[in-house]
Amino acid sequence: MRRSDQRRAAVFALYQADVTDRQADELLDHAASDFTRELVEGTVRERAQLDELIERHAHGWSLDRIAPLERNIMRVALHELLHRPDVPAEVAIDEAVEAAKELCSADAPGFVNGILGAVEREEVAS
Repeated sequence: MRRSDQRRAAVFALYQADVTDRQADELLDHAASDFTRELVEGTVRERAQLDELIERHAHGWSLDRIAPLERNIMRVALHELLHRPDVPAEVAIDEAVEAAKELCSADAPGFVNGILGAVEREEVAS
């Protein structure tokens, strides 16, 4: 299974957890890959830090105003940016933008790219 598909599986589990108040690891398919499980577990573990970064860089937007699917796409990408040295920053950002193009509104890809790019420049690259 491609890593893009594994990332989307993680995003969907996290999204479902957000909107149903269930645990994300319960929502994963029993055959989910180790990579998908690590993304979910890491994103859940680091959620407070990831959400703080999103809010800090989403000028004029509170976290609860951001659509749940977009929030979770960014959470997974930020987890990869900050905690997965095996994933290049460009790949994490590109995968998130592509997921937003496919799954979200027309404005979402630019919004996701802007926030992730700002975090990469100001938090990761420095």
